[in-house]
Amino acid sequence: MSAERWTLPPEWAPQDAVMLTWPHAATDWGEVLEEVEPVFVEIARAVAARERLLVVTHDGAVRARVEGLLGAAGVDLAQVRCVEVPCDDTWARDHGPLTVVRGAATQPLDFVFNAWGGKFDASQDDAINQALGAAGVFQRAPEPVSLVLEGGSVEVDGAGSLLTTTQCLLNPNRNPSLGRGAIEALLCARFGVRQVLWVEHGHLEGDDTDAHIDTLARFAPGGGIVYVACDDPEDSHYDELAAMAGELAALRDASGAPYRLHALPWPGEKRGEDGRRLAASYANYLIINGAVLAPTYRDAQDAAALAVIAAAYPGREVIGIDCLPLIQQGGSLHCLTMQLPAGTLRSDA
Repeated sequence: MSAERWTLPPEWAPQDAVMLTWPHAATDWGEVLEEVEPVFVEIARAVAARERLLVVTHDGAVRARVEGLLGAAGVDLAQVRCVEVPCDDTWARDHGPLTVVRGAATQPLDFVFNAWGGKFDASQDDAINQALGAAGVFQRAPEPVSLVLEGGSVEVDGAGSLLTTTQCLLNPNRNPSLGRGAIEALLCARFGVRQVLWVEHGHLEGDDTDAHIDTLARFAPGGGIVYVACDDPEDSHYDELAAMAGELAALRDASGAPYRLHALPWPGEKRGEDGRRLAASYANYLIINGAVLAPTYRDAQDAAALAVIAAAYPGREVIGIDCLPLIQQGGSLHCLTMQLPAGTLRSDA
């Protein structure tokens, strides 16, 4: 990794912490807090055992509740910092900062968050990063960037390539005045990559993000890609995901080498109480120091999915987290979290 330019490190690079934004009664989780908060607690427990945890809490009452829940669960509260910042929702992957590094220096970037093309109110969430900066959380104050961009829409391999989808980044509900070439130039400049790899196929029903890459395909160390595969020709996803698999097989890294592909199993169909299909993606896992936190869905394919992830990330413990409650709101484990690379937080934060 060059010390002369800012680069976005891959998720498996050393981390200071993981950021969570805790649900509260005024979010869409309000009526199911008792069902979803245990998932947040399990994520917090796994993270805090290995690195620090930064928790955005809507107000003092939510902060007290979080500290009580984590303390009762045996989480080391010395590893946890709660910061009171008003929030609309909980998807820290998309409203949290994307942090670039240059040598030992770090710089959080604060992109515009418009709730996946204006689908929901996001005014408070879009202000979270600057509020965290004002609270003295980071070594450097987050730098505002006028581009609309969510963390779940981009993946980097740490070797010069960025992976994304045309359905998301070229969607006119994000940056309508920018074409493909302009967006590529901005991504290369901001993240220090040499090429942008575009995936044109693939989708998950029940996904509000317009095909975020973190629901479909993820880079792994040593030139790997872990991706969602559908083996049921009768499933509505089959054709699109088969086309995506072909695209991934044709990709080449910045040195011209093909990627090693790891196909994830296809879980059984999950539906919400209203009958709509839910986006149960095994690709929506979080890499932390020494481990991978992987979503499970009380499905017969859970164990097979964990095995694929373990093979792609040798030397890391793979920890399954029951995320069936999360997909009721359209996201999963990776969507809730944002890693903060080593050196991002102030030492006294």
